[in-house]
Amino acid sequence: MLFRRRKPEGLLAKVRLYLWPRRSWRRSFTYIRKRVLRLRATPHAIAAGFAAGVFAAFSPFIGGHILIALVLAYCISGNMAAAIIGTTVANPLTLPVIWAGTYELGHILLPSRSAGQIGVGGIGKALASMDIAAIWRPYLAPMLLGSLLLGALAAVLVYSCLYPAVRGYQHRRLHP
Repeated sequence: MLFRRRKPEGLLAKVRLYLWPRRSWRRSFTYIRKRVLRLRATPHAIAAGFAAGVFAAFSPFIGGHILIALVLAYCISGNMAAAIIGTTVANPLTLPVIWAGTYELGHILLPSRSAGQIGVGGIGKALASMDIAAIWRPYLAPMLLGSLLLGALAAVLVYSCLYPAVRGYQHRRLHP
């Protein structure tokens, strides 16, 4: 390849870059913003695709964020690339906040008898047993319900902010 490194980065360096950007967070967010604004599609498709990615990012199913975003973007005629970029909302810094919010909201709406007994140790034991029934009722069901509501709210907010931004950017680009 033309731009390949002479000495490939090791696993530790790749993990560090995934958790903390090389330059700055501002530069990373600016890059993502420019990537979204410069996509070649209608403003609705870009905003809907990105909103689908944001909605999927609130899902408690870690490995399925991109798949959920792509299916949802297809259903609402959103841009697939924008949907994938939208899933970057779920990153190592935001996932603990997202999970705590979805769990708490779901727990309020779906109360259970073991409300005060759930802790980090309980989650560890349930995950170690690999018993889906032990994980579903106390943890995943509230998180799923909370993620649907918080994800929908975040997606609506993102769409309502991104649609006019993309429309204005494309208009200025075509009519300077």
